[in-house]
Amino acid sequence: MLFEIDGLPVYFPYDKIYPEQYAYMTSLKQTLDAQGHGVLEMPSGTGKTVSLLSLIISYQQFYPEKRKLIYCSRTVPEIEKALAELKRLVEYRRSCGLQESILGLGLTSRRNLCLHPSVSKEKKGKVVDARCRNLTASWVREAAQSGQDVETCNFYETLENNDVREMVEDAIYTLDDIKDIGKAKNICPYYMARRLLAHSNVIIYSYHYMLDPKIADLISKELSKDAIVVFDEAHNIDNVCIDSLSLDIMRPTLEASSRSIGQLSERIEHMKQQGSEKLKNEYEKLVQGLQDTLQARDEDLIMANPALPDDLLHEAVPGNIRKAEHFVAFLKRFNEYLKTRLRVLNVTAETPQSFLRHLKEITFIEQKPLRFCAERLSILVRTLELNNLDEFAALSKVAALATLVSTYDKGFMLVLEPYENDNATVPNPILRFACLDASIAIRPVFERFSSVIITSGTLSPLDMYPKILDFKATVQESYPMTLTRNCFLPMVITRGSDQVAISSKFEVRNDPAVVRNFGNILIEFGKVVPDGIVAFFPSYLYMESIIAMWHEMGMLTEAWKSKLIFVETPDAAETSIALDNYRRACENGRGAILLAVARGKVSEGIDFDHHYGRAVVMFGIPFQYTESRILKARLEFLRDEHRIRENDFLTFDALRHAAQCLGRVLRGKTDYGIMVFADRRYAQQDKRSKLPRWINQYITETSVNLSTDMGIAIAKKFLRSMAQPLETQAQLGVSLWTLEDVLAKQRVQKERLEKAGVSTVQQHLYQQYGAAEAQRLIQERASGAVYMDVDIK
Repeated sequence: MLFEIDGLPVYFPYDKIYPEQYAYMTSLKQTLDAQGHGVLEMPSGTGKTVSLLSLIISYQQFYPEKRKLIYCSRTVPEIEKALAELKRLVEYRRSCGLQESILGLGLTSRRNLCLHPSVSKEKKGKVVDARCRNLTASWVREAAQSGQDVETCNFYETLENNDVREMVEDAIYTLDDIKDIGKAKNICPYYMARRLLAHSNVIIYSYHYMLDPKIADLISKELSKDAIVVFDEAHNIDNVCIDSLSLDIMRPTLEASSRSIGQLSERIEHMKQQGSEKLKNEYEKLVQGLQDTLQARDEDLIMANPALPDDLLHEAVPGNIRKAEHFVAFLKRFNEYLKTRLRVLNVTAETPQSFLRHLKEITFIEQKPLRFCAERLSILVRTLELNNLDEFAALSKVAALATLVSTYDKGFMLVLEPYENDNATVPNPILRFACLDASIAIRPVFERFSSVIITSGTLSPLDMYPKILDFKATVQESYPMTLTRNCFLPMVITRGSDQVAISSKFEVRNDPAVVRNFGNILIEFGKVVPDGIVAFFPSYLYMESIIAMWHEMGMLTEAWKSKLIFVETPDAAETSIALDNYRRACENGRGAILLAVARGKVSEGIDFDHHYGRAVVMFGIPFQYTESRILKARLEFLRDEHRIRENDFLTFDALRHAAQCLGRVLRGKTDYGIMVFADRRYAQQDKRSKLPRWINQYITETSVNLSTDMGIAIAKKFLRSMAQPLETQAQLGVSLWTLEDVLAKQRVQKERLEKAGVSTVQQHLYQQYGAAEAQRLIQERASGAVYMDVDIK
């Protein structure tokens, strides 16, 4: 399908389009035209990825600037899915006769791309990274070239000896395609993809390559500033930002760090005895400043800096850590200080300034050398030509803590706890360096790139994200879902058939009557709902206690009569097996119930489309554990800095996760399913108002205060209606548009503007910038204010 949005020809690879997709693309174009940032919430299963790619690729190829698209997603399956959509789109554009060269590719970790016969067998990513470096570091390759018997990587050597751009044609490459090229041409797929980033029109990779300073500095540093950055499935983006700048230090970390410091000392002594000039050369470079020292920051460097402001690059490293042996002694002192701090009996929390004051009093360590710690360590590791860097991970963590605690004075908190968690009985002290301000990690992205799009199916309330990420959104939009038949049924069950209110509230969560009513919901829905049911709990701990009580009450035995039961666990391998068996049970007609946890693996990125999920039950509201010291500190920060009330943020956070869980049930307009909110608090307007617009619009007044038996009666009626054949013809013009419908919609819009007396220039403003921004520009022009003329095509 080919149509225009405000003069931009958009190639869409399907012959029909959802109204939501058209509205989404219109808002997307407004954001790109204004060179601003956008927050866009689109209903689950309505083709967000293909809409986004269709509009941006059309925009990219139509305008001479050819702005690069950087598409960030969370998981490898989602990256693969986006690459498959992009491949289909580019093939469609070529079938329409467009002669254009588009290079698009995905990037993932070495572990997923490595071809080396022995390295690729390693299971842990850090081990793969370290072993890769052992084979590709510059000094290893120099030793091999000088005739020494050292192992190198043939795939990497072939890549180094050829121009990668000449070896790879312009096309769209999935992760499997990249590996296939590597095998065919005997080159390293990971470094091939890395080197093609600068030449690519479209890059699809993980959030961490853009948000984690340790990785972004290596991978995304060279990307052009006019690029369009998209964060898909971005409902959790604030947590990703916070995690990228947070650290946990425990006693085993410090013990391993001590061993690494000992190894560094031995290596320095060994180099001195050999009369090597390398340490002396390193010292002289450090006197000049960091700029010259940081040239080799690619293959030789895995221990990257967690946060290095640009102004530090032009400073000389402080004199007391320039010499290798002085720096190692400095690290040892800092490491020993951390060991003394872990001898705690009570929980203590302090700011970075307080930590630095105490550090200076005890050890006389100044703030400035601490800031250079991570960078100085990576330079030393390179100078000493150390291999097996995974053994230095603990020391790298300690150096990262030193750099972070001395770089940032606001938005961070240090918490020392004698026990690893609240249920532990054996002391195992832990130092948590917690980031409280999500905007710190993402601020460089907003400042550097002209257009950043944050999009997902669950972003409500939209105004929360610009506050907590500290940016101004040009376009904020949430789209309703147009349906010819109500293919999903949201209902709020507030009480059991015995009229006892149900809730996961702390005071009543283990009340036998509440637990029994939760069990009855599962049993009764198991009897009437065909195939698969997914039930979510607020936490693993609560799920375990409920399952134990259900077992004692005999409720699991009752549920087993209608369906098999599988349980998600914190172990990823066990959960994968449970998921596979759950799907098999749904396919062979036995039916199954999957018990899972909000914020767990199952709630994020795993689709339960069609018969895999005919109902999703959310037992309770998944609030965070509010006694957490770090959460309390973050809530205090949000209240002081952004004037967000504690209850507002906690409710927002809980309901975005609840919506994410319940959204798993619907993966398209031909799908159908039931969403069960099992907690009386969902009946309150302040809770429901924070759910996405597309869910809220189908919650009717008759379905917000139900007992279990009333819910079952409504569910039976809904399932009977869904069993009728779906008439595609009935959808046309309402929930599914042909090209004629799109053109008719544009004509109606134009006529409406003309009737309102809007001139051609003003119409163009409305189409280009949206109603609110267009009205502002029109008023400025009328008042004689300076404004930018609009180029009418």
